[in-house]
Amino acid sequence: MRRVRPGPAASRGGLKSVAAGESYSGPPPKDLPRLWHVTLSLSGASVPLPELRRALERLAQDHPFLLTSRYAPDHTEIRYWEEARDLHDAAAVALRLWGEHRVSAGLPSWEIVGLEVIDRETYHQRVAEGYGPAPATPVGVHPF
Repeated sequence: MRRVRPGPAASRGGLKSVAAGESYSGPPPKDLPRLWHVTLSLSGASVPLPELRRALERLAQDHPFLLTSRYAPDHTEIRYWEEARDLHDAAAVALRLWGEHRVSAGLPSWEIVGLEVIDRETYHQRVAEGYGPAPATPVGVHPF
């Protein structure tokens, strides 16, 4: 069995063949997607908590990479991993997330008031230094 990996010839439209068990030693292609940790903060008029919780749970079903949603009657914070080519793409997807799922998930028409997008290495560095989200924060939808 042979696998094909990008190689020096890829810039000329070709691919480098790598035999099974052989490792690829070239530089990683620049346009491969990366993982980005996204924190999206929203706020607006107060809504009943049970209604908001159900909406956030539906959002989590629609968006399977959702890690944690914390909520209060007038604001919420959503954390998740996004796969994107670069920060600009990850931020663009994050800025559309609420609006694109608002009707299908029954989300309130709140305003985005904060967005943080960091790469995987920065996320893990923050966690290691004690600045990231608390390790005991459970995955899912929770009140603040």
